Amino acid sequence: MTEHPATTLPGKPTSYSRVTLSRIMTAVDVNLYGTVHGGVLMKFVDDVAGAAAARHSGGTAVTAAIDEIVFSEAVRVGDLVHAYAQVNWTGQTSMEVGVRVMAERWDTADELPVRVATAYLVFVGVEVGGAPRPVRPVLPETPEDERRWREAEIRRAHRLARRRAIQAARNEP
Repeated sequence: MTEHPATTLPGKPTSYSRVTLSRIMTAVDVNLYGTVHGGVLMKFVDDVAGAAAARHSGGTAVTAAIDEIVFSEAVRVGDLVHAYAQVNWTGQTSMEVGVRVMAERWDTADELPVRVATAYLVFVGVEVGGAPRPVRPVLPETPEDERRWREAEIRRAHRLARRRAIQAARNEP
């Protein structure tokens, strides 16, 4: 079972944080190669992740880091793109949000949607003045949610180890 940091806030199930955003990609979203610009998708990912983080934390949450974003397929003009987000893990003031981006191709609408990107973002709950605030625990409901929690802890450990290694390297002569 997952270990949650001590907090006085009541936890919320993973399903409470789930958010879906959808939009049709247009000509203004295109890069020089004729496909949707990665930055457009990154903003879309950040928007849906922010909505999930705010919903879960019950207030303002800001992007602290993008742990990973993988683009697996190109998105084209006319595609109907869906971004699905949920809180995978929570700490004292931070939380990891996982995002899956799927595209329904405009020219083959009867086929299954295609996974086009996956991302993991870290958000911090903040007070009105910008100071970090405690966030409530996420309560995984399914074996899949438990798997996501464990993988989020691995990503967090790697992020913290990388930070310590860089700090140590900077202190060397």
